[in-house]
Amino acid sequence: MRSPVLLRSTERGLYCEAGDFYIDPWLPVDRAFITHAHGDHARWGSASYACASECERILRTRLGDQSIRAYEWREPVDMNGVRISFHPAGHILGSAQIRVEHRGEVWVVSGDYKTEPDPTCTPFEPVRCNVFVTESTFGLPIYRWTHQSETFAAIADWWRVNREAGRASIIFAYALGKAQRLLAGLADIAEGAFYTHGAVERLTSDYRAAGIPLPQTTHASSVGRGHDWTGALILAPPSAGGSTWLRRFGTASTAFASGWMRVRGARRRRSVDRGFVLSDHVDWPALMSAIDATGAERVLVTHGYRDPVVRHLRERGLEADSLASRWEGETEEDVLAAGETIEE
Repeated sequence: MRSPVLLRSTERGLYCEAGDFYIDPWLPVDRAFITHAHGDHARWGSASYACASECERILRTRLGDQSIRAYEWREPVDMNGVRISFHPAGHILGSAQIRVEHRGEVWVVSGDYKTEPDPTCTPFEPVRCNVFVTESTFGLPIYRWTHQSETFAAIADWWRVNREAGRASIIFAYALGKAQRLLAGLADIAEGAFYTHGAVERLTSDYRAAGIPLPQTTHASSVGRGHDWTGALILAPPSAGGSTWLRRFGTASTAFASGWMRVRGARRRRSVDRGFVLSDHVDWPALMSAIDATGAERVLVTHGYRDPVVRHLRERGLEADSLASRWEGETEEDVLAAGETIEE
């Protein structure tokens, strides 16, 4: 029997009529509950915001002076008889799944999530529910991640080869989440000094303020003219690719760290020398395992390869449907999560 509609899609986003609030609205609303601070989930202009405590500092950095109330993990919030709580999603620092309960019916909105260990954020926590709203950014069987230790080792090898050849190493990664994960993963195997684009440096400061241990970095634009960049690793958002900002580094090799690098041709389209497969989203096996862990009777699939995931779940005997979204995964993050402008 189909579950009651506790949350429904509207022109402003996912709406709970019983509690009169939205989850990750893409247009301004009175009450916005936010899963995490990436630009395709946290949009400016709403009257009030609610988020997990770990997310608050980053959300203020992204949105500026807004009315934001933060809650601890699993702390209950009551909105007109609807019980709401935030649970770790493991995507980036402060990323949450939002649990919504009303009259015995439980829905969980996952936001973006990953189940792979990551020292820069609280690990993913399966939450039992009747209806699970899941992302599907990499919802195809071809997306299967190698162990992250192998990826970090490959990046370190590339960095070493560049240093020995007298080149700088520039790696493009989303300024919020991916860049900090790279810093943490490379800290013990570094082949030189870390430098950052301004968009990365600001958010890395937020991570440090939250108590996340990261290696020392230097804001690249603070370094004077004539600096020898040989052997440096520069972390920059994708929006910096092809910009005049890159000229200061002289001879350099470029790379991109993303789950999209699993697909043949992605590196060529990005016009980079190397592609490293590192994603802050679940791959296909982890997606299926996460869905199973919820025990959900119904699954709503959004953000990505919705239709293939829905078909597969139905073939397995689950009740599944597609839930359209204004944003369809990391395509928007190329600009929004990485910094809307090229700031040095």
